[in-house]
Amino acid sequence: MSETNTSQDHTEFHRLWWHSRRGMLELDVLLLPFLEEVYRDLSAEDQARYRKLLSCEDTDMFEWFMQRSKPEDPDLRHIVDMILNRVQPD
Repeated sequence: MSETNTSQDHTEFHRLWWHSRRGMLELDVLLLPFLEEVYRDLSAEDQARYRKLLSCEDTDMFEWFMQRSKPEDPDLRHIVDMILNRVQPD
């Protein structure tokens, strides 16, 4: 991998880290560890789902992660389930 690609990957990851930091503790304790420990090993499709999740409102994410509701969008439902299953496996 070239130095430019590595630099771009680092910049993109840093941007995602800041977007994952929501300022709501309940979201931060789920999103930041997921990003740091899992994101890089996800398929391109799941990485896209995670980026899509970051565009959602904090209040919606809070409801989903507290399991009060589920996202209607199947892509969002998939990534929310992945994150929840990581912290509370069956």
